[in-house]
Amino acid sequence: MPKSRAGPHKFSLSHPQTPKPSYSSKMNIGKGGYRVFSANSTSACTELAKKITERLGVELGKSAVYQEANRETRVEVKESVRGQDTFIIQTMPRDVNTAIMELLVMAYALKTSCAKNIIGVIPYVPYSKQCKMRKRGSIVCKLLASMLAKAGLTHIITMDLHQKEIQGFFSFPVDNLRASPFLLQYIQEEIPDYRNAIIVAKSPSAAKRAQSYAERLRLGLAVIHGEAQCSESDMADGRNSPPALRPPCGPSGLELPWRHQAPFPGIELPIMMAKEKPPITVVGDVGGRIAIIVDDIIDDVEDFVAAAEILKERGAYKIFVMATHGLLSAEAPRLIEESPIDEVVVTNTVPHEVQKLQCPKIKTVDVSMILAEAIRRIHNGESMAYLFRNVTVDD
Repeated sequence: MPKSRAGPHKFSLSHPQTPKPSYSSKMNIGKGGYRVFSANSTSACTELAKKITERLGVELGKSAVYQEANRETRVEVKESVRGQDTFIIQTMPRDVNTAIMELLVMAYALKTSCAKNIIGVIPYVPYSKQCKMRKRGSIVCKLLASMLAKAGLTHIITMDLHQKEIQGFFSFPVDNLRASPFLLQYIQEEIPDYRNAIIVAKSPSAAKRAQSYAERLRLGLAVIHGEAQCSESDMADGRNSPPALRPPCGPSGLELPWRHQAPFPGIELPIMMAKEKPPITVVGDVGGRIAIIVDDIIDDVEDFVAAAEILKERGAYKIFVMATHGLLSAEAPRLIEESPIDEVVVTNTVPHEVQKLQCPKIKTVDVSMILAEAIRRIHNGESMAYLFRNVTVDD
């Protein structure tokens, strides 16, 4: 493990009262051994797996993951895994559905090969935004959890779930690691005048996360209120239909023919007042300060660009955006480059090398250290509590 630089704010996985973990090839021997595989068919998505195995001091498991001519996913495990702990590292590229099928097929292949435990290392869980019921939609994240369990996964290591309640969708243990220590370290090391900064939540729903950052850095907090909300429309979706009531009966107790039934009016319910979007306001003084917007996912950057513009109007002279998962879909690199945002900092939970080539404002923080330590502790049967020191529910 590379030595961290001096300073009281460094995030290090070594504890002063416990011996440092030894990442060596001897770890393949104890407890029946273990293997680490990558379930990606593209080389750009295997970079995180290579960094994790380098920190562990082991070789990446031998397997072949590819697409047939008809786009069917095929997985071939080329070494014995009988009675071993197997870890599947799967990062999610833009083609999310293909990556999910690769993960499912590899998990099932390891299951049929008599692997002892199958642990999925999924830093970003896809479909995590679809974790609530919307009209007549479905909770797709729950469906994905059921599919992973059916395929044979027995444990999951992930990072910064979009909603922490998602852990309840899974029927097996889920370790939800945090990227905030690495992002906090980046702020302290790479922003020279960070003491003059203020942490910003781009919406009231993100205020808890921003408050956690502000308290750890001993900085002020600002909240942007008035952004466009995803309101549901009740028009023409059948909700105003009258309820189906039991038709009236005759003196004999039999149901009257439809032509003799009087129409039943619908139940009159109180009319809910329509939501009105308030004007955008910034609660907190950002004038002459460095504004640091924090969130868990940065995908469609329109909201972040709009927040940066309003912060610039309020007098912020530098604007940073910090997020764990940098999906950066569609035109995100171009919009960031043309916006007043000075820097976007994300971790390597999702591959984004192409976006970095398009926009030099995008910076990456490596989190392979904590993922490797989680793998080592799970295989050796050690407590995971050390990885959650000083972590609160709001982090």
